[in-house]
Amino acid sequence: MKQQRQADAATAANGNGPDVPAFTLLRGGQVFAPEPLGREDVLIAGGRIVKVGPVDRAALDRLGVETEVIDARGCVVAPGLIDPHQHLLGGSGEDGFSSATPEFFLGEIARAGITTVVGALGVDTTMKTMPGLLAKVKALREEGLNAYCWTGGYDLPPSSVLDTVRDDILFIDEVIGAGELAISDARALGAPPEELARVATHCYVGGMLARKAGLVHVHVGTGRGRLRPIRDALDGYDVEPCWFYATHVERGEKLMDEAIALARRGMPVDIDTVEQDLPKWLRYYRDGGGPMELLTLSSDASINSPRVVLEQIRVCVWEHGHPLETVLALATRNTARILKLGHKGELKEGKAGDVLLLEEGSLEVVHVLSAGRVLVRDGRLVVGEPFLEDSNREIRLVGEKVNAAEGGDGG
Repeated sequence: MKQQRQADAATAANGNGPDVPAFTLLRGGQVFAPEPLGREDVLIAGGRIVKVGPVDRAALDRLGVETEVIDARGCVVAPGLIDPHQHLLGGSGEDGFSSATPEFFLGEIARAGITTVVGALGVDTTMKTMPGLLAKVKALREEGLNAYCWTGGYDLPPSSVLDTVRDDILFIDEVIGAGELAISDARALGAPPEELARVATHCYVGGMLARKAGLVHVHVGTGRGRLRPIRDALDGYDVEPCWFYATHVERGEKLMDEAIALARRGMPVDIDTVEQDLPKWLRYYRDGGGPMELLTLSSDASINSPRVVLEQIRVCVWEHGHPLETVLALATRNTARILKLGHKGELKEGKAGDVLLLEEGSLEVVHVLSAGRVLVRDGRLVVGEPFLEDSNREIRLVGEKVNAAEGGDGG
């Protein structure tokens, strides 16, 4: 029986499981694809979007197949969010062993409106390992989430599951590139330009052969070198700006200026939402002439929750007047293009049925669908983690920041 449940979960993750109807019809929502399309229907079949526009419900009924109809009136219908940088195994714990944070589970990710996540290791590649991260990614996939990972961590050369990062990209389906490789950070050795260029070349070749992103995802620390190691690699070796993907570029104006300059040369860049100051840096990037199509958002979740991405999107729209379609693109279309996940990030025919329904006024999560499968309904997770089926454990961890904000007592 357990084996059957596991097989059903794996099949459902591909949009064809027993709990996924033949058709799912989202009726009458305000569609942002992420560009605004007005009030339209969205029809999903086989895990893919088959129509955005008016759907003849009577004709659908005459087919005689199971159809789930979701009333999307009063909702914004958008692509599911893509988080390109999340510490799925938890944070490293840089104040002793007891300060390490626990891994992330399906519910915390899906309730944040995220339908695609890319896991990363950080400073700790000893206790939090690539095999462990890969296993976590595979588990999330079995549960119905779209999950990938970067191979490596802060170290140079990066750690890998197989002999090299090129092998990982080529032969491990879930691996899309290397990272987060650290530069300008006291917690990592220096990144000689030759070594950085060598890793970038391995990733590029692996990505080219495997039709993947093949990027070096670069963690930029607070050191005075900022993005100089990347510039030195570009100036001294035959590597291209588009082979790198730098994150944490919002750690100061000088760093952001350098990021804008490299983005103009073709390097994609990422703003993490940990400090919850996205409106400031989004405006700075735009006013500085940064190409918007090369900018993404990530949660960098390890201590903080992945829900911060959507919270910061709300703040940008509500309090700072940014158009919803502009900010949504940073966590949907842009990310999908940069990561070469061409079937994601947009609500168009043929794209994945990864859909996020938000309440029009509050932009709170109402429903979340991954490959046409409902993961969150009316704000509640409706797909359980399989390990709970045979467990009598009770797990409830509430961060002190949540307690402070809500007046809780740390239950």
